[in-house]
Amino acid sequence: MIEIRKIEPEMTYSIRHSVLRPHQLMDECKYETDHGAGAFHVGAFYQRELISIASFCIEKNSDFSSEMQYRLRGMATLEEFRKLGAGKSLISFAESLIKGQGFELLWCKGRTSVQEYYSKLGFEVHGEVFDYPPIGPHIIMVKHL
Repeated sequence: MIEIRKIEPEMTYSIRHSVLRPHQLMDECKYETDHGAGAFHVGAFYQRELISIASFCIEKNSDFSSEMQYRLRGMATLEEFRKLGAGKSLISFAESLIKGQGFELLWCKGRTSVQEYYSKLGFEVHGEVFDYPPIGPHIIMVKHL
């Protein structure tokens, strides 16, 4: 069974590094938004092991008219635990928290390789593919809550 709960930002760094940024330094897995006002981090645990993480921060994307926006950053699941529904559960948990605070919109800069996954979670493509050095092609995805 998967357990979802809030975690400290430092708990995200190892999975961010191994899944999202393996060719970068660990320090590059620490985001300037990790400790910002309104920021929170969610972890999925399987048999007490942290297997999936996601971070959320209040950040306005000027492409969207809503003033009440959250940004999803650094969502990742360890490869051997994919297909257990951990990511879907993380997003559902976070959306409840975000909506409960009156926010209307959740957006992210997702890798094009996971665009279909985000679509299954209810996100829609916004704009064109762009390069996000040194990681590669990304697309903005948005979900109205």
